[in-house]
Formats: sequence, C-alpha cells, structure tokens
Amino acid sequence: MGGTEHLSVERHGATLVLTLNRPERKNAFSIPMLIGLHDAWIEADADDRVRSVVLTGAGGDFCAGMDLKALAAGGFGDGGPGDRDAEHRARLKADPDLHWKAMLRHHRPRKPVLAAVEGVCVAGGTEILQATDIRVAAESASFGLFEVRRGLFPVGGSTVRLPRQIPRTHALEMLLTGRRYSAAEARDIGLVGSVVPDGAALDRALELAETVNRAAPLAVEAVKRSVYECAGLGEAEGLARELEIGLPVFATEDAKEGPRAFAEHRPPVYHRR
Repeated sequence: MGGTEHLSVERHGATLVLTLNRPERKNAFSIPMLIGLHDAWIEADADDRVRSVVLTGAGGDFCAGMDLKALAAGGFGDGGPGDRDAEHRARLKADPDLHWKAMLRHHRPRKPVLAAVEGVCVAGGTEILQATDIRVAAESASFGLFEVRRGLFPVGGSTVRLPRQIPRTHALEMLLTGRRYSAAEARDIGLVGSVVPDGAALDRALELAETVNRAAPLAVEAVKRSVYECAGLGEAEGLARELEIGLPVFATEDAKEGPRAFAEHRPPVYHRR
C-alpha cells in the first residue's frame, strides 16, 4: 500500500499503521492527506491480510484538524502547486464526498481501527478520533473541539457522535466551551480508553491491535458491525439484529477451529471462512 506526501502507510504484521505526516502543521488535514486516508481505508478493508488499523500522527502530535492558516488564505493545505495538486483536486471534484469518507464521517471501516494519540488532538483531530474503536493517549496529549471559538461548526460528526459516546453533559461542555482537555480528563469522561507514558501510545496501540489480530477475524468484524448497527435501536430490535449478525458466525470454519484449538491446547489458526 502506498500513501501520499502527507500520509505514510506501513504494515506491522496484520496491522496497517496510518501516520498523519505533516508535523510542521501539527498534522493538520490537507488534500493529499485526506486522499491518502480515503484510499487507505478502502484498501485495508479489501485486503484480508489486514486485520486491524492503527491511526497515529508524526512528530509528537496526532492531528490539529483543519489547517486554519490555509483556510484563512483561501486554500486547504493543498500541498503545493503542480500536476500532483491538480490531480488531487480532480479527485475531490469527481467525488465531493471523498473528504468525509477520509475523516470516517461517511465511511465505517469493517476492520477495527485503533488510535494512538500523542500531543495535540483537537478540532478535526478529536472528530476523527470519535470514529475509531479503541483509543490510547499519551499523558501529555490534549483534546478539544475548538470550532465555536473560531466561529466554525464541528461538521465532522461531533454533535451527533460525541453525546452517544460520552455523557451528554460532558459532550455539551466540550462542544460549547471549546476548551482544551488533558489526557486524564479525556479518559475520565470516556473519550479515550487508556493513558500511557509519553512516547508509548503507538506501542500500546500496536499491542492491543496484535491481541485483536489473534482473534477470529470474521467474529471480530461481526462484533464491531453489531455494536454500531444496534447502537440506535431499541432493546428488542437491537437484540433481534444482534442475532441476525451473530448467528452466521457459528456456521463458519473458524467457529469450529476455536473450540478445537482450545481442546487441543494450542493457538487457533483462523482462515476467515
């Protein structure tokens, strides 16, 4: 898998690591970055060798969201003039929804996505964070939705997702005050799952990803699908949908391999079938 000048893509075993790579702007979104993210999400889901994805940032920061300097100048962090820039703009024109898919507003990967957060994770960084499944933050990481302080609106999905992920009063405080949150506060309100020493977020996320990778991939993906598809349903409807998604897993070869490996005191070998 490739990437762009603002996104690096690397394979760590069965985990795909996507690194937002624009450290001079605290990894603020750019057109090349968004195009790279869009393509990486699609390719990761299409590649059965990939069982999980870790999203992180280069240079000690996660993501500062929209590039406000470029926006004020009438641009969007294009990456410079030339044929490559024209190609990127052509892709955005051909698919006006591409940037929303890249930010996971209009696309949900079927593979588990883990976030490894160091440093700044604010505005659009906090918005894309809400689309990840497991979140690890370094002790000095900071979070926040600053849009109202800039006369903007968090259109990356935060007014919908955040109140569903953390208590409503905490969600509204974050959205309406635009204040900065420490990693400890983010953990306390449930925005992130764990806090680790600075510099260790990626290692911890990779450890968690490897644990996910050892599980049966069809079961993992079905569990993730059920959690999201049942989230907005009433209990009875949700329980019915859970059976629709979950029961077919028992008919797979992997469902036979798991108990067999347990009985034989050996690690299971899953084949996604």
